[in-house]
Amino acid sequence: MTTTYIARQAILDRKSQTIGYELLFRDSPNNQFPNIDPDVATSKLIIQNHLQGDIESICMGKPAFINFTEQCLVNKFPLMFDKRAIVIELVGHLTLTTRLMKIVKYYHELGYQIALTEYDLSAQWDALFPYLSVIKINIEKINPKRLAPLTKKIKPYYIKLSAEKVETRYQLQSLAEVGFNYFQGYFYHQPEMVEGQVLAPFKAQMLHLMSETFKTALDYDAIADIISHDINLTVGLLKMVNNVATGTRVEITSLKQATTYLGEEKLRQFVLILAMSKLTTNHTSEASLQALITGKLMEQLSVIDKFQSIQEYAFITGLLSAIEVLLGIPMARILKSMPLAEPIVLALTLRKGLLGELLSLTSDYITGQGDSVKQQLHHHEIDSATIHHAFVEASNWCKTLEF
Repeated sequence: MTTTYIARQAILDRKSQTIGYELLFRDSPNNQFPNIDPDVATSKLIIQNHLQGDIESICMGKPAFINFTEQCLVNKFPLMFDKRAIVIELVGHLTLTTRLMKIVKYYHELGYQIALTEYDLSAQWDALFPYLSVIKINIEKINPKRLAPLTKKIKPYYIKLSAEKVETRYQLQSLAEVGFNYFQGYFYHQPEMVEGQVLAPFKAQMLHLMSETFKTALDYDAIADIISHDINLTVGLLKMVNNVATGTRVEITSLKQATTYLGEEKLRQFVLILAMSKLTTNHTSEASLQALITGKLMEQLSVIDKFQSIQEYAFITGLLSAIEVLLGIPMARILKSMPLAEPIVLALTLRKGLLGELLSLTSDYITGQGDSVKQQLHHHEIDSATIHHAFVEASNWCKTLEF
C-alpha cells in the first residue's frame, strides 16, 4: 500500500498568532522530504491528493506556504491557486539563475507573495529582495547573531524574517529581539515546566467542568452550576442552544434547562470546547486548534470497526492531548484532578491500549511522522485516502467553531 499525505506546520508571529501553515508532502521515514524529485512531490501535493479545494480547509483559512522548485514555477503550478491563498516558497536553488530571477519577478508582478528558503547569507540573493515577502532562516545552520547586516539590507523592502527549527518559547523571545518576525518549529508542542507550579483556581474550575461533562451519568445540575460562575461560558452555552434550535422557538428559563436541551452528545462536545477556549492564551491557541482537530479526527476514525469499542472516548482523548501544553504542567499531575476512565488515562500518559494507538495515529498524521503513520495505517488496515478525507472534514468542522 502506498501512503501519500500532507502534513502541516504552523508559522506564528511574535504574539504566537498563526499567520499560515507550511504544507509538507510526506511519504518517507522520520518526517523527511521523500526521496523523489521535488518537482514530483509538489505535483503530488497539488494534483494527486486533489488538494486545490482542501488547502483552505487544512490551513483554516490561513495562507498555505507551498514549496515550489524553479521548474514548478516555470510550469506555472502556483497559478492553480488564488494568490491570496498561498505563499510561494522557493526551494532547490543553489544559485540565482537568470531564469529564476525572471520567473520570481513574474509571480511578484501577478501579486503572489514569495518566500526565499534555504537562505545562506550569500550576496547573490540580494537581487531578489525587491520581490520577496519572507526570508526563512534555518537557525540550526545559521547563527542568528550573523544576521545583523541582513536585517539592515532588507529593511527598505519590508521583508519579514522567519526562523525555522525553533524549539522553545525562550528561544522565540530571543529571536524576536534579533529581528525575526515569524517562527516555525515545535516550541508550542512541548510544555515548559515550572517546578512547583500548581493550577490556578479558575483553570482548576475549567478542568472540573471537563471532568463533569464526561462522567457516564451526566449531572446537569453540577454542570449548570459550574457554567453559572462564568458569564462567557453562560453566553456560549445559550449560543449553542440557539444554534441547535434553528427553525424552532425555545424559551430557556434556566441553565439546567439549556444543558438538558442540548442533549448528552452535543453538551459533551461543546462544553469541552468552551472550557478549552477558557484555558487558551495567545501562546497556546495553535495547540488548542490542533487538539480540537485531533479530537474530531479520532472521533471520525472511531467509526471504523476495529475502533468502535472506544468510540465514546475518542473525542475527549484527542481534545485533552494538548492539555499539558496549555497549562504547562505534566500530564500525570493534571489527570490526578480529573476522574477519567482508565483507557483515557493510559492513552494520554503512555499511548497504551487501542485508544492510545488511535491517538498516536492521529497525532502522528497531523504532525507528519511519515514512517510511523505508514506502519500504523497498514496495521489498522486504513487507506491514506480515508484518513486524509477525515482530516479535511475535521479541519472544516474546526473552522465553524467560534474559538
